[in-house]
Amino acid sequence: MSKGSNLGAGPETAMPSVLKRLAQKRVYFGHQSVGANLIQGVRDLTGENPSIRLNIVESSDVRDVPGPVFAHSRLGRNSDPQSKIEGFVRLMEQGAADALDMAFFKFCYVDVTPATDVAALFANYSKALQGLTARYPRTVFVHVTIPLTSVQAGPKAWAKRILRMPLCGYDDNRARWQFNECLRKQYGGKEPLFDLARAEATAPNGSRVWLEQDGCRFEAIAQAYTDDGGHLNEVGRRRAAAELLVVLAAQTG
Repeated sequence: MSKGSNLGAGPETAMPSVLKRLAQKRVYFGHQSVGANLIQGVRDLTGENPSIRLNIVESSDVRDVPGPVFAHSRLGRNSDPQSKIEGFVRLMEQGAADALDMAFFKFCYVDVTPATDVAALFANYSKALQGLTARYPRTVFVHVTIPLTSVQAGPKAWAKRILRMPLCGYDDNRARWQFNECLRKQYGGKEPLFDLARAEATAPNGSRVWLEQDGCRFEAIAQAYTDDGGHLNEVGRRRAAAELLVVLAAQTG
């Protein structure tokens, strides 16, 4: 582990002002299971600020939802990232983009593995988002890094180390790091970017979880944020949701 920026309690402390800004906007989020964890984290945080109403609605047809809304829905199929790109584009083109202030979707950790052609996937993603940005300049499109998993632990991991066998979690997270680095280089500081992977890899004490393989250094999720190695537990979902809300609120002007 090495030190990274301390996310600390800052984002959660700022929640009242963040939620007030978002409560006046129309937002859509396409996701699968880790996204559902994020939505629950958003509900956790809004529940602690009952005087501010964030209208969280599960719907892909935001045109039917009047007024400010934080809409979300399942999008695409896991292990098929292209289905998520195409599904998001189709949804925006069917009228959602014209009805929104902000829109974004995320891939799941199962969408990128060592078998993934990362360069081709990123090219498809960036082409699709570039097209949407050009066609719908009033809508803010937010980019999201791919979530991570933990590294194999316990007796099996110990045995693999003895036998010099690779531990589960290394190759997969390395591939996700490659895609996330493409996102960071292309959009960081230029377009809105929610760095979910970095939030997951930054432990509660501010340290960053780093793995190394063949001279390459990359991230893994902090054990404090997951109970099954990939999905976010209560601690993880609150931390990540707070970071997400801060990024979205920064786009409200």
